[in-house]
Amino acid sequence: MKIKKVTTAVVEANFDWTFVKVETDSGLTGIGEAFCSPGLTKVIKEFGSLLIGKDPLQIEPLVRDMRYAGSPSGSSGLIFHAITGIETALWDIIGKHLDAPLWQLFGGSYREKVQIYADCHAGDALESLDPLLQPRKPAWDRSKSQWSPDIGTYSPEILDDYTPEAYAEKAKKMVAEGFTALKFDLDVPNPYSRDKYNSSLSNEEINYLASLMKGVRDAVGSGIDIAADCHWKFSPDASIRLANALAPYKLLWLEDPIPPENIDAMRYVTDRSPVPILSGENLYGRYGFREIIEKQAVSIVAPDFQKTGGLSEARRIAEMADSYYMPVAPHNISSPIGTMASVHLSAAIPNFLVLEWHASDVPFWNDIVNESHIIQNGFVKIPDKPGIGLTLNEDTIRKYAKPGETVFE
Repeated sequence: MKIKKVTTAVVEANFDWTFVKVETDSGLTGIGEAFCSPGLTKVIKEFGSLLIGKDPLQIEPLVRDMRYAGSPSGSSGLIFHAITGIETALWDIIGKHLDAPLWQLFGGSYREKVQIYADCHAGDALESLDPLLQPRKPAWDRSKSQWSPDIGTYSPEILDDYTPEAYAEKAKKMVAEGFTALKFDLDVPNPYSRDKYNSSLSNEEINYLASLMKGVRDAVGSGIDIAADCHWKFSPDASIRLANALAPYKLLWLEDPIPPENIDAMRYVTDRSPVPILSGENLYGRYGFREIIEKQAVSIVAPDFQKTGGLSEARRIAEMADSYYMPVAPHNISSPIGTMASVHLSAAIPNFLVLEWHASDVPFWNDIVNESHIIQNGFVKIPDKPGIGLTLNEDTIRKYAKPGETVFE
């Protein structure tokens, strides 16, 4: 069996969902998904040219070859996104070849279903960002979007989406849909923010942000897990002050309060925070995670299984974290394909905590695959079908395809 073709398709959703299809001369086809990035499909196709005629069952050597080929661009970022999407598709092929689901190939499952947490947004407009994280309005979106990445400039109406009442309403909606774990953003427009570049927090702003999570906690009660995401926005001292204000609401974690590059600063925050600190979505490979794990600079690690170098590499990261008794809560903004790939691996690691789902406002999320709704009451049952266990609905993909991108050509 040899690889004969590597192609891509991109769906314009809340983020770009970039699909990778690897075809073989035996008729087996594998599907993967790569985390969004500018220029991603070009890099995937460049790597694909290296794989033509190669044995798709040789995953580790092929990944090494791609990492070497991409080494002039470094061992992270776009290169790893592309490799991850291809590697996932190769795992899908192996599973189909052996007639086994991925979780079996990873050594078996610790759980029959994987808990999902809903990444929530107040308001009812789709927040859609291009690969440069600029707001966009997809051609199919008919909502009235007011969102802006600049939390220092906004229309007055947008503040209506960032109130304790709005957060509470969205929380109750997601709990009614069966979710028992929720996450809300705290790097949001508010009346007290200075500008988008300022990482400090005034007492007024801290009180405002804390009131949002109080609204959520009061709405859902103590039996629902809630978490907050800061998207690397704040300084270490501001993060600690914010964490102290959030402590009464018993958060599952406070995510990325500071950028991840300064591990000592992250350890400083973690050591002084009454709330568990989570980070990891912007780290790559086991070497990128080594220091943050060895220094125990966070309470919980959050690799993104669609960008960190492949499912095999993600498993190594989870094993490294497990040696320090650290739980893993994978970051995930994917379609059903990337989500289910993450489900397989999440089932196969003992220190799994909960998996993100970031698509509550995408009306066609379930329609991307031919299988029925895969999330049921906040959980995904691990599939028995071979490979990833899902098949793409290419009619839906073409309907929502990103302009200018080919669809598996």
